[in-house]
Amino acid sequence: MAKTQLGARVDQDVAELAKKRAADLGLSIGDYLARLVQDDASGLRARAVDAAARFLVEHQAVFDEAEHAEQTPRGANAA
Repeated sequence: MAKTQLGARVDQDVAELAKKRAADLGLSIGDYLARLVQDDASGLRARAVDAAARFLVEHQAVFDEAEHAEQTPRGANAA
């Protein structure tokens, strides 16, 4: 497929973050941005966020229990 050049201006910190993330994934900036757009347009990102939110809601009690266990001093419940 033919490639088209796009131009966009972003804050320096966003540019650096995009470059680092693309490098982490072994992608060029263009390929990284294309992947983000395709994921967004396909609804993949929205479905992933929704799934994560459902997981947290369904398992909140487990997280709360683990957090409580970390905050309770050892021996606090000893008779």
